Amino acid sequence: MDLHLIPGAVPTEDERDAIDRFFLGPRAHSPVTRRSLLLPALHAVHSRVGWISEGALNEICERLQVAPADAYGVASFYHMFSLAPRPATVVHVCDDIACRTSGADDLCRELTATLGPAGEPVSGGRAMWMRSPCLGQCERAPAALFQCAGEGRSDWTLTNASASAIGAAVAVGAPPASSASPAPHASMSPRLLRRIGTSDPESLDDYRAHGGYTALRRAMTLGPEGVLREIVESKLVGRGGAAFPTGRKWEAVARAPVRPHYLVCNADESEPGTFKDRVLMEGDPFALVEAMTIAGYATGCEQAYLYIRGEYPLATLRLEHALAQARRRGFLGDDVLGEGVRFDIELRRGAGAYICGEETALFNSIEGFRGEPRSKPPFPVQVGLFGKPTVVNNVETLVNALDIVVGGGPAFADVGTAGSSGTKLFCVSGCAARPGVYEVPFGTTLGQLIDMAGGVRYARALQAILLGGAAGVFVTPQDLDMPLTLEGTRAVGATLGSGVVMLFDDTVDLAGIALRIAEFFRDESCGQCVPCRVGTVRQEEALRRLTIGRPHGSAAQDVALINDLAQVMRDASICGLGQTASTAIQSAIARLQVFACAKSS
Repeated sequence: MDLHLIPGAVPTEDERDAIDRFFLGPRAHSPVTRRSLLLPALHAVHSRVGWISEGALNEICERLQVAPADAYGVASFYHMFSLAPRPATVVHVCDDIACRTSGADDLCRELTATLGPAGEPVSGGRAMWMRSPCLGQCERAPAALFQCAGEGRSDWTLTNASASAIGAAVAVGAPPASSASPAPHASMSPRLLRRIGTSDPESLDDYRAHGGYTALRRAMTLGPEGVLREIVESKLVGRGGAAFPTGRKWEAVARAPVRPHYLVCNADESEPGTFKDRVLMEGDPFALVEAMTIAGYATGCEQAYLYIRGEYPLATLRLEHALAQARRRGFLGDDVLGEGVRFDIELRRGAGAYICGEETALFNSIEGFRGEPRSKPPFPVQVGLFGKPTVVNNVETLVNALDIVVGGGPAFADVGTAGSSGTKLFCVSGCAARPGVYEVPFGTTLGQLIDMAGGVRYARALQAILLGGAAGVFVTPQDLDMPLTLEGTRAVGATLGSGVVMLFDDTVDLAGIALRIAEFFRDESCGQCVPCRVGTVRQEEALRRLTIGRPHGSAAQDVALINDLAQVMRDASICGLGQTASTAIQSAIARLQVFACAKSS
């Protein structure tokens, strides 16, 4: 390729060393395509120096034979990358909807008063802070992510954050001793959560002592066809929101004649209010490794990619450790369990892009392109990662496979309801008295789940509940008898989505929450298709006018505009982001009447 490099741009010594180390590392040994190393190479530079210079971009492009304009397009796509110099420590302070219910706005005002305005260097130029969308730490809000560059430094998260704690960490340049507290969780029927808090997430031996790798050995006894049969009979459906039958997906890839097959774990859990997959990865990482191995064995995949959200440093660390131990002990590699089965997992870290939770955008990200969705069909089971048949599931879906293989598909299907089998993880946050991850059988009512979480904190009145996250639907206290099933929520025009149950008490400004959701989708639209790129901007503008009481013509006219935009985005957007960008907002207007003036205008 005839590369046109950026004239006069050369890497610094630190940048070159970071790039050299990356290309000498194990990840760079046998890529499917050289370009697929672009995202991890950008991470390597950014982690060392805190930004990506033109010189570093030139060096990476020369090694990968990627045009600088292409690489610039990829690097500029992600929120966590900077293409301009900035301090080595950047504090991302969440001001999204869950953290807002726990004082995020007050926290940001206090940081402005004590540290200075967002985006301005502080502490002698060594650090800066900025507002951030949801960090997936909603049960311990408010939260901040410390993105730390430099040799021997790594990212970390501060939860239940205060301005004084953030200021102290910035001053010393290191996390406090107790920065990673265990995630609150509870269960009616402990399956997915049973090892969390009882086994050591960093010990393979402890995982095995708590039943680990029983399922993989059972899978090897059943054979691929036997595993597929159990998954189909379990009636397991995807837990990420789409609820597609898992067995049908696995069978389609297993029977695809084109080779190789790929397995992708979608751990880019970016839906505001969602944190269940993070809790599983932090607290039981070997379970995910084992479950992916079973899925790969059943579907004929020898190579898997675990694409993890960039804002999850602890989960990333624990999974890296789990993968290394599994390889060392023969649970991954060229001869898994001595059965002649070849299977391995590569961890890929995202860099802050909500859209990469969409499966085809995730493929593009792994392949070294901008994380923009692809048109479907063809579907991933036919043409997926690197153009090959691909199984894609999220963390919760995959981990369910362990119990299905051990206990049998019919036994799994007996739990829950006829249309929604098994248990479900729910992320309870906002104004809940005991926010956390709750595992309950499908069919548990919304009210029962909220009671498990202690009801509304400070015994205040419940104003509304958001189901499914920013792409979900608001419901009212009159819906507490609603069964938490796919069919039960569908009957009232709601959705379970990714399992978000966010409570809002009578002190919360719901108009402000709706506006923050609109801002979120405006920022997170990838911009590829016009309906979403323009529609999310116009939606946010109309909501802002309604919020400040200055509608175009009348409030009713702006509400009508929002409804028109929603219809266009639903009908014409390429992917689910545009198709669901208005669902929560429309439900807030129609069910909660957050802009009551629209009725009287």
